[in-house]
Amino acid sequence: MSSLIVVGTLAVFVLITVFKGVRIVPQGEEWIVERLGRYHSTLKPGLNIVIPYMDVVAYRLPTKDIILDVQQQEIITKDNAVIVANALCFAKVVDPQKASYGVQNFSFAVTSLTMTSLRAIVGAMDLDEALSSREQIKARLREAMSEQTEDWGVTVRSVEIQDIKPSENMQMAMERQAAAERERKADVTRAEGAKQAAILEAEARLQSAKLDAEAQINLAEASARAISLVRDAVGTETTPAMYLLGERYIGAMENLAGSDNAKVVVLPADLQETVRGLLGRKA
Repeated sequence: MSSLIVVGTLAVFVLITVFKGVRIVPQGEEWIVERLGRYHSTLKPGLNIVIPYMDVVAYRLPTKDIILDVQQQEIITKDNAVIVANALCFAKVVDPQKASYGVQNFSFAVTSLTMTSLRAIVGAMDLDEALSSREQIKARLREAMSEQTEDWGVTVRSVEIQDIKPSENMQMAMERQAAAERERKADVTRAEGAKQAAILEAEARLQSAKLDAEAQINLAEASARAISLVRDAVGTETTPAMYLLGERYIGAMENLAGSDNAKVVVLPADLQETVRGLLGRKA
């Protein structure tokens, strides 16, 4: 009976030993083996044999791309504007040994490095540049992180900016600024309109004055021409001039008679002497 117990115990021990010596690594992972507390080897996907009780699987690392969520954070830009940004970092373990022993937690380290690098890059930009330069920020992030993550056995595939926008307080300030700018442009437009209207009105008055002056000049020249023609036609005779003045006088009296208002007309007492004075004759 005791021999059966011993044989059974040995069989169980052998089975446990065989089980501990055989390791099946799934695709997409690599395992770090330590022997007596020190790094020994890296197990690739598939069937692997280790020495039981001496070799221990210390780390199991994924070799697939890892998606790291970089949480939202506030960043102060070069022109003292506050923006909010978050991102996704796509990384891959290329050296499991360095990823295990080069940094305590490579996922947390890459995430923290992405946050600090993003803050430094965006902080060196103006607000408008930061909001419109996503591709430039991505390229500079990857360049800034590649050297550091190489020591950790990790390569950064890309960093995608999920969202980058002004903070709520900044958005309110920008809206007020935009409203003020629109009002300023409207005031400028109204002022320009008033200015143009005043210029056009002044030009119209000037043109009207010029036309009035020309009309008066033309009227004066016509009157002078008419007087000259009358003088040449009448000559030394006063009878035709008296006839013309008498005709004008009668017409004027008729107009006054038809008016509702009272009129007082003062005429020279001696029409003949008046005519001679107009014609340049001496009595």
